[in-house]
Formats: sequence, structure tokens, C-alpha cells
Amino acid sequence: MTTLWTPLVDAVEGSNMHRFLRVIGVVDTDEARRFALADTGAFWHAVWGFCSMQGAPGDRATLVHGRGPRGTSYFPEARLNVVDTLLQVREGDRTRVAIVEVDEAGARRTMTWNELRQEVASVAAALKNDDVGPGHRVAAWMPNGRETVVFFLAAMEVGATFTSTSADFGAHGVLERFGQTTPTVLLASSHYSYAGKRINLTDTLAQIRTGLPGLVRTVVVGECPDDATPWVDYRGVATSEPRPRFDFDHPGTILYTSGTTGKPKCIVHRAAGVLLTHLKEQQLHCDVRPGDHIFYFTTCGWMMWNWLVSMLASGATIVLYDGSPTYPHMDRLWDLCESERLTLFGTSAKYIDAMKKNGVEPRPTRDFSALRTVCSTGSPLAPDGFDWVYQQLGDVHLASISGGTDLCGCFVGGDPTKPVVRGEIQGTMLGMDVRVVDDDGREIVDSVGELVCANSFPSVPLGFWGDDGSRFDNAYFTRFPELWTHGDFATRTSSGGFVIHGRSDATLNIAGVRIGTAELYAVVEEDDDVLECLAIGQSWENDSRIVLFVVPVVGKQLDDAFHARIRNLIRLRLTPRHVPSLIVGVPELPRTRSGKLSELAVADVVNGRTVRNTEALANPHCLVNFVL
Repeated sequence: MTTLWTPLVDAVEGSNMHRFLRVIGVVDTDEARRFALADTGAFWHAVWGFCSMQGAPGDRATLVHGRGPRGTSYFPEARLNVVDTLLQVREGDRTRVAIVEVDEAGARRTMTWNELRQEVASVAAALKNDDVGPGHRVAAWMPNGRETVVFFLAAMEVGATFTSTSADFGAHGVLERFGQTTPTVLLASSHYSYAGKRINLTDTLAQIRTGLPGLVRTVVVGECPDDATPWVDYRGVATSEPRPRFDFDHPGTILYTSGTTGKPKCIVHRAAGVLLTHLKEQQLHCDVRPGDHIFYFTTCGWMMWNWLVSMLASGATIVLYDGSPTYPHMDRLWDLCESERLTLFGTSAKYIDAMKKNGVEPRPTRDFSALRTVCSTGSPLAPDGFDWVYQQLGDVHLASISGGTDLCGCFVGGDPTKPVVRGEIQGTMLGMDVRVVDDDGREIVDSVGELVCANSFPSVPLGFWGDDGSRFDNAYFTRFPELWTHGDFATRTSSGGFVIHGRSDATLNIAGVRIGTAELYAVVEEDDDVLECLAIGQSWENDSRIVLFVVPVVGKQLDDAFHARIRNLIRLRLTPRHVPSLIVGVPELPRTRSGKLSELAVADVVNGRTVRNTEALANPHCLVNFVL
């Protein structure tokens, strides 16, 4: 166990987490975890007050009506509008910047808090004029720009349910999602840019509108069709009346599963439950404060976009970026980190790995003195990814976090009051009874098992859109009826940390032995000639064999010496069963639009099956390289 970072005493005592511990009367986060599970109501009442959640919480924080993650309702007497929290007025913030938007070329737009409040109120009034309110859905097919944020907040204000996808989704992918949820108003852009290219969306928008007959209005940013409404004109007359209030379980957003295993499932989330969860994660576990500058590289089709927007509730400035993270040069985002004086830089594990593989050294020529926290999620961060962060970025809190679209939040993550250990996520999020269990549901330590959650939490989804509850139960509770089974392999260490090993539903089963793919990748990608890799199980001679696909570093060849070296390394570091029967070089790997490797798509190709939902993939064209 190698400690890479230990917070200074002054930093610990000045952290939000430390102040919160004093509020609930405990000495450290280990004791806080025990308190949160022993007295759930007191804990969540304390979070509501400490994190400045606006509205009337009522006397009861919980209403228990069963066991397990579905067995508790939160704040059954509450009345609130989440926009009161997201746009709450703080001293001196009328002229302070709330949103910064930067594009690939460096063009920059800003919006002050006062401008944001006024624009949200005007768009909310326009939605009311279209009779949009509780029971309606509104959708955004948009780049990551400030218009999308305004539209989201306006929808929350009137009580509509908001849903979004990124602008790079094709018509089929958009309709697979929005076609299920039938929005009333659609916000779209006439174009988006990526890697220096401008992509026109006019024809695709026409297809989408045809496939959504329930639309009463389409609002367009950019070049607008004659039968749609320009964004700049979609305004109403705001009133001084208080925002309407809703109960705690009022639906706020619909997020979508990636769709790699079939038609995307539409996950309906509570507006207040998600926000309260985000406040806890951001203010306590990531130490976000008013005036901070927060960036997360994300599109509008990933839950991290919702997570980023929630930062407004802490009084932080959010920095939006849309486009390629490596254009016009590999270290583009580190320019942004310096110029915007970011205090939290959020990215994916794959981005950190790409920085390491390409020899990027961002700090020597840049000033990162404002940076306190680096967040990583999307896939497991390998130990050498931890090394890169501390070698290249210095004295920062590396908060590796893991959760999912399913809960629009995190199960495990950072702790600004505790050391960071190489390769380990620091611990469970407060209020989450997260465990690792074996095949019989028994809790295990220092061994690989299934990541589960044994208790309820405020962002347990309301369910799947159009489901009678059976699909929802099948997704999370079939294997262990009283445990939320998340679909990740993980190890809980004896020190309380966590290591995520990858999706258990992408597990290889070779000769009856289950093998997680992430542990295989961690070993293979140590080789300097490997950029990244992907492994699947292929049906072969009445059994299965491992096929390893490798993307080599530019200029490198997968020759016989490489094959022998990789196989020997895997045999030594893992087991002979992990050694692939076949190693194949490919130019790129398929990814979902949120950047995750799609092992299931490759497995379908290799095994001669029809690939399920290629619209979920950002680069389906590359699948031709996997035909053996």
C-alpha cells in the first residue's frame, strides 16, 4: 500500500467535510459513515441544512416501508423547487460569473449569475406559455453549451421532466430515446463542432422532428427552419411570483442506459433526490465551495453533465467545453485549466491514460496554483494513472469516483480529509452502505466480488419509464433481492478503500473460470507499445477462448516478440487462464458516446451475432476490424 498524497492539517480543518463532521458531532469520516447508516434521518437532515438545500424539508427525513434500497422514502413532507437551490442568491454574486463557455478554437462566452437567473425565468415563462408543466417532458439534443443549462433549469422551474442527448447522436439513436419519452418541446442546435470540423444537423433534425409527433414546439440554436422557433426568440414575460413547489419525489430528469444490450432503458430520477445527493458528493467529498471554478469534460448525453450543472447549487462557476479534448493539440484541456483558474478538473480514466501514453507533461509551462481537486470516473483508474496525476499535477486531491447513470451519483469516491493510496478509491460515499460480496451474497474483504449497496439513498430512481417495475427489479435486484447489484466487480481493501475492476456483465468465462476484463487491461497496458486494448470471449471448439484486441502506439508493430512478451507478462502477473489465445492488432476500439469501451459490441461481431444498438456507439464504423 503506497500513499501518494496526505492532506495538510490546515487543509483538513478548512474543508467542508471537517466542518460537517463537527455539525454531526463525530471525529472522522469513518465514524460519520457509521452515524449515517445508524441514524439515516438525522444524517440527511444534517446534509440538507449544511449544504443549503432550499425549501421546507418537513419534520421527517425518512419514511421506512420495507427493506433494502427500495424500502425508504425521503422527506415525505417536503415542499421545494430545486431551482431555488441551484440559483440561490449569495452575497456579491449578482455580477459574478456563473457559466463560462469555451470552444475548441478558444472563443469564450460568459453569463453572470444575474443574467442566468433572468434568462431562466424568461424561458420558464415561455414553457408555461406552451402549457408545459408537471407531467410533461422536454428534451435537448444539444452540444454542451449554456443554452442547454438554461433550458434544463427552466424545465426544473416549471416542474417538467428534462431529458437530453448529445448532438453527435444520429436520428435513430435520438428517436430510440426521445421516442419512448415523448417530449412536448425539443431544444436542438443546427450544428456542432468536433476536431475543427463543423457538422451540420439540419437534415437529421428534420428526421427527428418527423419521428416525434407529440412535439408542440421545436426551438433551435443557430440556423433555424421556418417552422421552428429561434432560441433567441423563445422568451416569455417572467413574473415576480415564487416558483411553484413540488414534493421530494417529483420526477426531474430521465437518463438513458448506453443501449449496448438492447433498446436504451429510460431511468426516471427524482429532481430533489439527485440534487441532494450531488450536494453531498460535491461539497463534502470534493470540497466544492462558493466561487470555485469547476470543469468536467462531458457531453449532454452523460450523467456527469447533470453532475456538473448541480455545481451551481454550491455557488461555483461551471466551465463548459464542447468538442475534442485533444484538439488542436493533445494538452488542450490543460490550457483551459490554467486560463480559467480551475479548482476542480474532472475527466475520465481513459483521458489520464492517454496523457500518460503520449508523454504529456502539462505543469512545467503552466500555472495550476488554483487547482485543488482532480476527479476521475467513467472506467477504473489504473495505479499508473494515479502516478501520472501526482507526478504531473503535484499537490492535488485525486478523487477517483465510481457510480453510474442508474443512480445519477456515486457509490464510492474521494475524502479530502484522508490520504490517497495508489490505485484505490478512498471509500464509500457518506450514507451509502456499499459492500463487496461473493456469489452467495456474503460480504468479503481483499477479494474480488460484486459491488452492491444494502441501503436506500435519495437518488434511487423512481423506476424505468413505461415499466411496471419488473424490468427495474430485473436490472438491479434479481441476483440479490435486498441488495442493489450494480454490475461492477470490485475489491474492498482491509483499509476501507475500493478498487473497481470493471463491469461484471463484461466478464469472460473461460473453462468455467470468471475473469474480469479490467485486471487484464491493467497488465497489458503497462507495455509501452500498447495504447489500449479490449478482450472478449469467443465461442471456440465447444468452449471459450480469450481474444485480445490491441491498439498499438503509433509507429509500433505487433510482431512475434510483442506477442511473446505480452503473453509472458499476463502469465506472470495474472494466471495462465488469463493468457489470450489470439492477439489481434486494430486501429481503434468501439466506444459508447460517453467514452466507455463496448466489449459487448465486439463480442457480438466476433461470435457472428447481430450487434445490438450500434446507435449507442460513437464509432460503429470500426467494428469491421473485428471480423475474424
